[in-house]
Amino acid sequence: MIPDYGLSCSEFGAVGLTLTAEVYDKLRTYSDFLVEYNENVNLTAITEPKEILRKHFIDSILLTKYAEIPDNSSFIDVGTGAGFPSVPLKIFRPDIKLTLLDSLNKRIDFLRQLCERLEIEAEFIHGRAEDVSKKPEYRENFDFATARAVANMALLSELCIPFVKKGGSFIAMKGPNEDISLGYNAVQLLGGSVVKTVDYDLFDEKRKIVIVKKISQTPPKYPRNSSQIKKKTL
Repeated sequence: MIPDYGLSCSEFGAVGLTLTAEVYDKLRTYSDFLVEYNENVNLTAITEPKEILRKHFIDSILLTKYAEIPDNSSFIDVGTGAGFPSVPLKIFRPDIKLTLLDSLNKRIDFLRQLCERLEIEAEFIHGRAEDVSKKPEYRENFDFATARAVANMALLSELCIPFVKKGGSFIAMKGPNEDISLGYNAVQLLGGSVVKTVDYDLFDEKRKIVIVKKISQTPPKYPRNSSQIKKKTL
C-alpha cells in the first residue's frame, strides 16, 4: 500500500490513472518543494496539497489519456512556469526526453533544483519562445511541444508550432470557454492541422485539450518578433 502524504492516490484512480509507489513519492517531493520554494519566489497561487494534486499533477498527467505519446518522444514545454505539464508527465513517463523553456530565470532556477531533487534529466532553456525557436538546434526538432497557458490559441500556436518537427504534435491545454476555431487560420499558416479536441471534467472544473498535427514546415518568417506578436495575432 502506498502511504498517503496529503496526496491521495484515490484522486488518480477517479480519473483512471494508476500510480506506482515511486511516481507517488516523486510527486510528493515535488509538491513539498513547490510549496517551500513558493514562499520566497511566486510560482503558483495553488499551494494546498489537494489542489496541487488535482489542478497541477493530475491535469498534467491526463495528457497520457488523450494524446498518443510513443516511447522516447522528445518534449519541449513552452512557458513551463513551475514545470506544468511536462515535469509531472516526465515523472509518470520517465522515457520521454524533456526540455523546459521559460522566459524568467527564477523559474529555470527552481526547475533545475527540482529536477535534481527528483533525479530526472531535462534540458533547461532561459529565453523567449519567439527567439529560441529561430535557433537551428531547436527549430522543428521536437516530437511534441506543450503549453498550458491563458494565451489564445493563435498566439500559443505561433510560439509552439515552430518547435515541432513534421509529423509531430503541439498539445495545447486550455480552459473550456475559448473558441478554438478562431485559431485555425494561425495553425494552418504555421504548418499545422487541428486533429483532436477533447473536452473533459477535472473533478469540478471543465478543461480542454487541443492536439495539432504538424503536417508541413513552418515558414521561416514565423514566429514574428515579440512586438509584432503583441500588435496583432495571426
